[in-house]
Amino acid sequence: MNKINSKVGIIGAGIAGIAVAIRLANKGYQVEVFESNPYPGGKLSEIRSDGFRFDAGPSLFTMPELVDELFELAGENPRERFNYLRLPVTCEYFYEDGTRISAYSEPDKFIEELYQKTGEPKENTSKALSNSETLFQYLAPLFMERSLHKISTFTNRDAIRAYKNLFKLDFFRSMHQANRSFFKDQRVVQLFNRYATYNGSNPYKTPATMNIIPHLEFGKGAFFPRNGMYDITRSLFELAQRLGVHFHFNAKVESIITAGGKAIGVQVDSKVIPFDRIVCNMDVVSAYRRLLPHEKQPEKLLKQPKSSSALIFYWGIKKEYKRLGLHNIFFSRSYEQEFDHIFQRKEISDDPTVYLNITSKYKKDDAPPGNENWFTMINVPHNSGQDWDALIAEARINIQLKLSRILQDDISKQIVTESILDPRLIESKTFSAQGALYGNSSNNKYAAFLRHPNYSGRIRDLFFCGGSVHPGGGIPLSLLSAKITAGMM
Repeated sequence: MNKINSKVGIIGAGIAGIAVAIRLANKGYQVEVFESNPYPGGKLSEIRSDGFRFDAGPSLFTMPELVDELFELAGENPRERFNYLRLPVTCEYFYEDGTRISAYSEPDKFIEELYQKTGEPKENTSKALSNSETLFQYLAPLFMERSLHKISTFTNRDAIRAYKNLFKLDFFRSMHQANRSFFKDQRVVQLFNRYATYNGSNPYKTPATMNIIPHLEFGKGAFFPRNGMYDITRSLFELAQRLGVHFHFNAKVESIITAGGKAIGVQVDSKVIPFDRIVCNMDVVSAYRRLLPHEKQPEKLLKQPKSSSALIFYWGIKKEYKRLGLHNIFFSRSYEQEFDHIFQRKEISDDPTVYLNITSKYKKDDAPPGNENWFTMINVPHNSGQDWDALIAEARINIQLKLSRILQDDISKQIVTESILDPRLIESKTFSAQGALYGNSSNNKYAAFLRHPNYSGRIRDLFFCGGSVHPGGGIPLSLLSAKITAGMM
């Protein structure tokens, strides 16, 4: 690796910040990363409490090849540093009518499961999965792997192929409208509508193009890192260090320094540190408002409606539940009403869908023997000044009642330790504007695809990566944003 006489400063050691640091260091750049927290990973961190370990943030792992690629770029064998397994069941779904559906990773088994449990005709599920694969084939090379803000993206062979098949891309229906046309059984419609939550959106508003997401699970597979999700952060952080990346923790960047329309450094602890280029992994709204208040603000993008957020209870449970898997969903009776509460009323439904992640099912030392670590999450509105203390207290009761009813056991008596993450803490810990997990929502066909670019159109040598910019939130898209950004440099 040849050293380049060029220094790059990266703001934020989230997963995209670490990934872009690896890519640039591998090219020979001198890279320094500034992180306000005392640990790397941003949302992809961990919590330890009373003998229990919890992955604090993202819990679903797809497209592991994007992590492997970073080791391979550095000439390392990823299997010597980071390992994972493919899940035989991606999720267990529970309904109030007593139905339980196992989402087998093998499409044929999943299709049969839906037929046996709901009577959904096999050809309907097959058609929906085929549609998801088609969307991925046409859109991934454009939407996920390239900048949507460069003319070359729309003039290459992949783009021309997509134009010829524009009718297949389903821009003009909502996800719910498309799923209602695919399936007869409302339980199956609800299951497929759930994929809108993967980017914090409303299935009754987000375009049907977002039905690309199921293919990541049923076509490409869902995985579990053998040492937990935080091992993604840990292994990539250590790789970056081996490549010579220098990390500064407890180092809050106060501003991005510009001169003559160019980014020239960052200010930390009132000290200006010069760089040739800057990459910002902070939420783009916070970046402009906090770090670039002196520059013209892209108000149209910054003021777009925000995605949903999350309320998470990390519960140590003094019991093992054989019925539960790694990923579990307990559906609400009315999905449409639940999303109306989140996006229109800015409240929490009294019957929320509950997501339960239990890593001790695969990583036994995440909980003491005979115990389980429950990452218990519901989708909630972003922070707009609600009385969160009251909402959290009410939500805790409703979640426990729901789980106790479906599992036929008083959950409240099994909890031995508790930690909480709410939109206020998400906002303060990660600078995510209003605690929104995915930046802007994707509740219309424009917002879904026209996020902030991976570069500044006004300030030379200023670049952006992470879940709030193109191509979007979640681990795979954040890693792809790093790849796009590094490619521009």
